[in-house]
Amino acid sequence: MRLLKAFFADNSGATAIEYGLIAALIGSVLVSALGAFSGSLQGVFTFIGDKLTVN
Repeated sequence: MRLLKAFFADNSGATAIEYGLIAALIGSVLVSALGAFSGSLQGVFTFIGDKLTVN
């Protein structure tokens, strides 16, 4: 019983889990932001590429 109470009172792994969740959240925001802006970014590069001439 004492071992079970000690297991539930131990918070040593909580910080690593929190950092993992924060990293996953940042990653998902980056992926969705890049997906949202990929069309307009491609349009900018196409516009620039069309304006460049080959000599």
